[in-house]
Amino acid sequence: MKETRCFDVVVMGSGLGGLVTGLLLAKAGKKVCILEKNNQYGGNLQTFVRDREIFDSGVHYIGSLGKDENLGKYWQHLGVLDSIHFQRMDMDHFDIIRFQDDPVAYPHAQGTANFIQQLSAIFPNDRAALEQYIAEIAYYCEQFPLYQLKAEVGYNAEIMERSSWDVISSLTANKKLQAVLLGNGFLYGLHRDAPFYMHALIINSYMQSAWRCTKGGSQITKAFTRQLRQHGAKLYSHQHVTQLNFDGNRIASCETATHRYEADQFISNLSLSALFKLFNEEQSNKPYVKRVQGLKEGPSVFSTHLVLNPNAIPYFNHNIYHFESEEDVFSYAGNWTGFRPKSLLITCNPSEDKQSYTTNISMLTYMDPEQVAQWKDTFNTVNHPGNRDEHYQQFKEHIAHEMISIAATYLPNLKNHIKSIHTSSPLSYRDYIGNKDGSMYGIEKLASNPMASMISPKTKVQNLVLTGQDIRLHGLLGVTITGFLAAAEALQDPQFLTNVFKEMNDD
Repeated sequence: MKETRCFDVVVMGSGLGGLVTGLLLAKAGKKVCILEKNNQYGGNLQTFVRDREIFDSGVHYIGSLGKDENLGKYWQHLGVLDSIHFQRMDMDHFDIIRFQDDPVAYPHAQGTANFIQQLSAIFPNDRAALEQYIAEIAYYCEQFPLYQLKAEVGYNAEIMERSSWDVISSLTANKKLQAVLLGNGFLYGLHRDAPFYMHALIINSYMQSAWRCTKGGSQITKAFTRQLRQHGAKLYSHQHVTQLNFDGNRIASCETATHRYEADQFISNLSLSALFKLFNEEQSNKPYVKRVQGLKEGPSVFSTHLVLNPNAIPYFNHNIYHFESEEDVFSYAGNWTGFRPKSLLITCNPSEDKQSYTTNISMLTYMDPEQVAQWKDTFNTVNHPGNRDEHYQQFKEHIAHEMISIAATYLPNLKNHIKSIHTSSPLSYRDYIGNKDGSMYGIEKLASNPMASMISPKTKVQNLVLTGQDIRLHGLLGVTITGFLAAAEALQDPQFLTNVFKEMNDD
């Protein structure tokens, strides 16, 4: 007989969306519990340690964290900002875009005027295009009230139908500049039909300010869980939800291997594909479920993490985006030549302030789940270890070797100072995070059909609300905003967001 636990609200999944929504509801006086299938809370905020080095699963840098900027204000309201240790990235080049056989390092700078200045020094004939690019970003950001800390009044549907490629190609015919402006599209899974609003909202936040977490992004999780407990919430790890029990059009309870959880309200921070697998036949046959199940999930990733010898490789306070050619910027499809990726993000984690050398490097590239399909029936986590064959290990080693070779073109002597190599594939992301096929960003957003993937937190199930990166926007800022939307829906308080934003803006 399973033990029954009763709450006002049960949050299934402890990714950032679940943490934000759960904390807001706990602050509103609700008796909240959060269920997590893994040992660590946080979803993509999770870190792991290899050879005493801390590596991030998904949070490599963060934008707009200044106390007068949008994410900073959201997190300040939640009471977590001041307890997280951040380090600001290079003001003149927080991102550097590189192309094979091109010696120029193309910078993305913090501050819109500085952004224009740094790139116009390289593209003097395109200064007007750069100024118009910044103007377009500002216009698009103004169309999203929650991004501006204003209560939502709806979206301008027309701007959601323009792709990043459409906007950039209308600004300049310079192919190199087009590629440079879209060069950090890895942040949202850039493809030819990716909407420009998504590019604008994300890139604008980094131009406002760009930061790394000192000693890893798990600080963010710890700050949230500390606040949750202070407001009376209960957090349970190793609680994988395996069953939903319906009473008509309501969820009466959810079950794990060891417990049953009853509540008036359920918040799902699970991927929608995982959530719908828990629906009964009646709920599964509803049209909105069929519609969402037909949406495509975004790309997955292969990562190589290096532990380095001390005092060997200079610390670099920026990210490097590498591409074989300009064309490789515009889509994550066709990213491979054998074991060698055509695009690569190279970054590192600071372990202390003002360090001179880095002791770790992470490299990430797109990978189609089909490339690891022969091992798709395997499963491997710390809690549930499983064996993947020697061929899988060789497959990862070949790719890691190629990724290291690319990174070594920008980081001289890298190969001579590697202490250990650690890799992860889409299977790792799938098994730990729970997204279908290891998707990094959840459901893909399309300019050609924008409303299809603009999923509401409200569902057809009477007491079920959705949060997380499948809903509305992804990324730390997007998921935080979605968490506030989900809380407003769960509280059924039309003044909730208005009151929250008044408090934020008064501060």
